[in-house]
Amino acid sequence: MKYAVLSGKGGTGKTLVSVNLAAVAKNPIYVDCDVEEPNGHLFFKPRGIKNEAVTVKIPVVDEDLCLGCRKCVDFCKFNALASVIDKLIVFEEVCHACGGCMLLCPNNALTERDKVIGEITSGDSETVKVISGILNTGETSGIPIIKKLLAKIVNEKATVVIDCPPGSACIVMESIRDADYCILVAEPTVFGLHNLKMVYELVKLFNKPHGVVINKALKNNHLINDFCCENEITVLTEIPFDSELGQLNSNGEIAARKSAAYHDLFSTLLQTVVKEVEHETVAHS
Repeated sequence: MKYAVLSGKGGTGKTLVSVNLAAVAKNPIYVDCDVEEPNGHLFFKPRGIKNEAVTVKIPVVDEDLCLGCRKCVDFCKFNALASVIDKLIVFEEVCHACGGCMLLCPNNALTERDKVIGEITSGDSETVKVISGILNTGETSGIPIIKKLLAKIVNEKATVVIDCPPGSACIVMESIRDADYCILVAEPTVFGLHNLKMVYELVKLFNKPHGVVINKALKNNHLINDFCCENEITVLTEIPFDSELGQLNSNGEIAARKSAAYHDLFSTLLQTVVKEVEHETVAHS
């Protein structure tokens, strides 16, 4: 099963939930798709690291063959091509490597070269296989890295926890595309509710089964619970506002490995999610 963990913004507790869920699962795979700021490896501290470069295809112009027809310039919606005094210029920083310009060129003046945009690292932390994507600074899109990350687990039978990028942009959509269940992490504040609504709309759009984890829960704050009740969303668990947990997290420790209480909390959360998936499977079979 593949479980995607989302949040409407960074710092909500998405990685906290992802890392600890993976830590209590049996021989799981943790996939860090937060390629712009991956930090799951800081908690797992994996060993036996292997690195793999991720490249995209960037167009290269043969000026002797270019007719100056501007078909490629007019086609590129990202404005990665410009024609200045009949000279074609490629702005590779904004090129999305779709290859459309090559297909349209009537005189085969465009070829492609590989450009490294980041890397994938993999290693092991106890029984957890840790795979992380890292986008190089200045690159515009991490989607090619996320596609390559998820291609590695497409036929995987083990429990997979996908730590998604924050927000609800296209890189998040790519991260949840093949997920069996989405876990939405939210804080019990007005801003937290606003962010929850964004990812809730996203999982509804993709028709993904989902539930909510309330992080930094307070006894007398029912804001997220009320929203979930109104929209018939399952609250999977509440993680208390706890200084011990905050200390463990800020020290780069995995709470489920350091605290029996948190091992129980995240084990129960995993069991709840598994039951939710089974229920969804039966309901839609």
